Amino acid sequence: MKLPSPRGPLGASLTDLLVHPPQGTEAVDDEVLTRWRSAAAASPDPLTDDDLQLTLWTLYALHYRGFEGVDDAWEWDPDVLRLRRMLEEPFEAALREQVPVPAPAAPEREAVASALFAMTAPGPGPSVARFVSRSADATQAEEFLVHRSLYTLMEADPHTWAVPRLSGVPKAALVEVQADEYGGGRPERMHSALFARTMRGAGLVDEYGYYVDRLPAVTVAALNLMSLFGLHRRWRGAIAGHLAAFEMTSSLPNRLYGDGFRRLGHDAGTTEYFDEHVEADAVHEQIAGRDLAGGLAEQEPELVGDILFGAAACLYLDDLVGQHLLDAWSTGTSSLRSA
Repeated sequence: MKLPSPRGPLGASLTDLLVHPPQGTEAVDDEVLTRWRSAAAASPDPLTDDDLQLTLWTLYALHYRGFEGVDDAWEWDPDVLRLRRMLEEPFEAALREQVPVPAPAAPEREAVASALFAMTAPGPGPSVARFVSRSADATQAEEFLVHRSLYTLMEADPHTWAVPRLSGVPKAALVEVQADEYGGGRPERMHSALFARTMRGAGLVDEYGYYVDRLPAVTVAALNLMSLFGLHRRWRGAIAGHLAAFEMTSSLPNRLYGDGFRRLGHDAGTTEYFDEHVEADAVHEQIAGRDLAGGLAEQEPELVGDILFGAAACLYLDDLVGQHLLDAWSTGTSSLRSA
């Protein structure tokens, strides 16, 4: 994967840093740190700030597959981690300010699961899934896949960070869900591989990160949220809640997505990813809601608030992405950034 094109001073200064090898000494001087603090603090809305979100995604990507021509040693460089934290702080603050969280549930398996199912119950309003099912044209369906590709071509990886941070019932539940996501040991059945097949069937490039320069900040922020929760042990409750909400809002929409792509003439190879999730996620939502999130609440009652916050943040950012797509399509414009 190549480094993305910078969208502002944050991205430009990070690119200038990463194209050189680490020197083993302080790589970032006080002037750079000051510029980063000023740029991060000046953002009117970190959740929709293109420069902030793409730069944060670039920093997180060092922990996943990295970039061509970027030394792997940058992953744990202390200065790079300081820069990442400068962007995480306003991101977290914006989430705390904007995300509505329900009243705390009792730290019991069924109480937490019930709260999560109530939060994720489908509403009557417009949705991307309904639009794709009934109305999307071929170009809009392809745009939908491009938005989904940033996460789905690496599906399950951000949540997997939580495995060593859990124990007992929650850990076993997470491993059970992730094993299915990774194809049960069959690489061709990995959900990321199935989605790559969908991308190819729609005539799109299936390389991870290929379309990142076309994606708006809200789409990038939705993946950054997973990395934020997954990479920090203190957010283990939030990543559990995020995964529960993610699975609970997957089965029905994927049925509609599959119907939409069949309506547009795509074959079973292209729709298999969606069809696979109709059945799999109907099971996963029970495991994630009761055994993972509910089990963690019983094991660590102090994490109930974080579990519900993680779920609420997942739903909030997914709604922002969905509204962005529907607003663009309703006016006949593209939901993607210019090439």
